[in-house]
Amino acid sequence: MTNCTPAQIEFPPLKRRKIDAQFSGGAITSDGGVLLLRAIDQQLGLTERIAAQIPDARAPDRVQHSVINLLRQRVYGLACGYEDLNDHDTLRNDIAFQTAVEKDQTLGSRSTLCRFEQQADRALMWRVHEELVAQFIASYETPPKSLVLDFDATDDPVHGEQDGRFFHGYYRHYCFLPLYVFCGHHCLVSYLRPSNIDGAKHSWAILALLVRRLRQAWPDVDITFRGDGGFCRHKMLSWCERHRVHYIVGLAKNKRLTRLSQPWIEQARQQFQSEQQKQRLFTDFHYKAGTWKRRRRVILKAEHMSQGSNPRYVVTNLDGDAQTLYETVYCARGDMENRIKEQQLDLFADRTSCSLWWPNQFRLLLSTLAYTLIQAIRRIALNNTELATATCATIRLKLFKIGAVIIRNTRRIRLLFSSQYPFQSLFKSVCQRLCPD
Repeated sequence: MTNCTPAQIEFPPLKRRKIDAQFSGGAITSDGGVLLLRAIDQQLGLTERIAAQIPDARAPDRVQHSVINLLRQRVYGLACGYEDLNDHDTLRNDIAFQTAVEKDQTLGSRSTLCRFEQQADRALMWRVHEELVAQFIASYETPPKSLVLDFDATDDPVHGEQDGRFFHGYYRHYCFLPLYVFCGHHCLVSYLRPSNIDGAKHSWAILALLVRRLRQAWPDVDITFRGDGGFCRHKMLSWCERHRVHYIVGLAKNKRLTRLSQPWIEQARQQFQSEQQKQRLFTDFHYKAGTWKRRRRVILKAEHMSQGSNPRYVVTNLDGDAQTLYETVYCARGDMENRIKEQQLDLFADRTSCSLWWPNQFRLLLSTLAYTLIQAIRRIALNNTELATATCATIRLKLFKIGAVIIRNTRRIRLLFSSQYPFQSLFKSVCQRLCPD
C-alpha cells in the first residue's frame, strides 16, 4: 500500500523541544486577501466585461472551466504574486482562490490556462484596450478639466526564440519594446512591440485614438501629451497643434541648441566656480529644427555641477514660467516610470515567454488588468490611509498575503484569519469600502 504520510521537515530544536513541520495542515491559505480582488472586480465588472468579448470555440457540453473563470484565475494569480502557469497546478486547489473565482471545485490547470492564452488575437487586444479606457472614464464622477497622457517605452527582455524578438543596441540584449500610456495612476495602453523599431512607432496613432475617445466622453477636457525625447517627432507635434492638444516633450541636444543656449550654460558654469554648489538656470527661446515647419518654444535647463555641464531641453506649447513648466510639469513624468516598474516587477508584465506574438501581448494585458484591480483598491478603499501611495507589491504583502484556515460546507464558507495579522483594522476598513452591504 502506498505510504501517503507527508514528508517531515526538521528544524534545529528550541531548548529541549524538537521542532518539525509537515505540509499537512489541510484547508489553509496564504492568500486570504484574494477576496478583496473579487470584491473590487465585482464593483468594476472588469473581468466580466472582458470575458464577454473572448470567443470560446470549445464544445459547451465538455467545458469544465469557463472563460471568465480562467480569466479571473489568471488575473487574481498575478495580483497575488504567482507569475508562472506552473504555480496553478497547486494553486488550483486553494479554496480561497476557488471562492474568489466563484467556483467550489478545482480550478484550471497550467495546461488549460496555456490553451486559454493561446487563443489571443488582434481583435481581443483591441477590445481589452477599449475596456481599459472605459474603466478610466468611469472612474470620474464629474468631467475632469484637464488630463496629462504620459507615453513611455521600456525593454522587455526575452531569452528564447519568441516571435518578434530582436537585439536592441541601447539595452544591449534581445527584447520586446512595449509602449505604455498612463494618465496619473491609470494605465490606458500596454502595447507590445518588436524592438527593431523607432521608440515612438505607433504613438501618434495611439494618441489620436485616445484623444478622440476621451473627447467623446468629455468634449471640453484639456489634454496634454507628455513624453521624453524619444517621442519628439515633428509630425506628432504638428498634429497636437492642429487638434488643440498641448504637449511638453523632451528635446535631444544638438550643436545648434548648444550654441543658442551658450550664454546661460556659461553663466551656470561661472556661478558654480564661484559658489562650488550645483547651479540650475532656466530660460526659454524659440527654435526651429530642420524638419520643422515652424518655430517652437524650447525651455532650457542650464545645469552645472561637479561632473560638468548638463543642459536639458524641452519643447512645449504650454504657457507659463519656464522653471515651473520644467520642474512641476515635465519632471512629473518620472512618476510614470514607477507605474511601469509596478507592471514589470510587481505584476510580471515581462513574463512574455510564449513562442507566439499575440499570447505574449495577452500576457502583458493580463498584468495590466491585475494592475487595474489593485489601482482601483488603492483609489477607492485606501484613500487617506497608510497605503494610499503604496506600490502594488506593498498592497499585496499587507492586504492579500494573509494566512487563514478555511471551513467550507454546504451552507457557508468561512475564513479564519490569523489572530496576529498586524493590519486588522485597515483590512476591515477596506472591506467596508469595497463591500458596503
